[in-house]
Amino acid sequence: MKNFASGLFGVATPDRLPTIDGEASLATRAAWLYFAAGLTQSEVAERLNIQSTKAHRLIARASREGMIRVFVEGPVAECVALETALAQRYGLSFCRVAPDLGEGDLPLKALALEGASFLRQILERGEHKIIGVGHGRTLAAVVEQLPQTPARDVQFVSLLGGLTRKFAANPFDVIHRLAERTGAEAYLLPVPVFANSVADRAVLMQQYGIADVFALARKASVLLVGIGQIHSDGFLVSSGMIKPDEVVELKRAGACADLLGHFLNAKGEMLDIDLSARATSMGAADLRKHRIVAIAGGLAKVTALRAALCSGLLHGLIIDEATAQDLVTDKPEATSGKTRIKSRKGR
Repeated sequence: MKNFASGLFGVATPDRLPTIDGEASLATRAAWLYFAAGLTQSEVAERLNIQSTKAHRLIARASREGMIRVFVEGPVAECVALETALAQRYGLSFCRVAPDLGEGDLPLKALALEGASFLRQILERGEHKIIGVGHGRTLAAVVEQLPQTPARDVQFVSLLGGLTRKFAANPFDVIHRLAERTGAEAYLLPVPVFANSVADRAVLMQQYGIADVFALARKASVLLVGIGQIHSDGFLVSSGMIKPDEVVELKRAGACADLLGHFLNAKGEMLDIDLSARATSMGAADLRKHRIVAIAGGLAKVTALRAALCSGLLHGLIIDEATAQDLVTDKPEATSGKTRIKSRKGR
């Protein structure tokens, strides 16, 4: 395991996560699917959205460089089974499970490595010209792991406001970092995540430039988002997005997850509450028209992740191994994510 890891990841320092060898990561995943999951080379190509000839080369590389022995015999093979189980249970188009790195409650490095690998692959394929991006600690870590990946024909666009209520910059707004790593055009929303009132939101959305950014976001072919938990120590409060007393109100309303400023109850239903109506993000109707890929994990977020999965909003999920295992062994919901469509009407 140590020898393989030193080949796949760059040198790590105490203040910096290791960088990724994207092709080695992809070769490893191809090996998981081919040898552990029993997929054919054509099925591997379809799963990874690559050509069959490249799938063949990746599997050959994995065999040549000794990756197979480690992952077939080791616990990573279990990640493939977890991916399949979660995708089938919640109607996901795809799922990626990051192997456990022993990080404890917050598997930020594992999520960052897997998320960066996914982002680099879609940039290299070039099929998504407009990519919507949320913000938060996990997405910031993902971008930090992304190596320099030229994508000058891609446009990144913020999916919700990037300022706190005091108009301070959100420390986890990733749009600028993406522009630096890729050379792509990036469009941010210089407004608070939550307006002071619904009327204020309407005024902000009509401002010159803001409406244009929203229009661009609606054209995005994929949305990369995080999933927030509703807690007094959570990201929303610590970053100054909402007040502690608003967390109490959210819990009273039954909220257990946050997705781009929309709050979900345990059944995955969007709550029709004032705070969501003030969020400077897409409405529910617009969200349902997009491919949403969530990158989130940690056992503390199991309830929030289950709610997001039950909402039917997610196209794909990148999650850590321990959290995936918890979700898989939990009692299955009465209906899958794709069939649970109850929600409030979009703004």
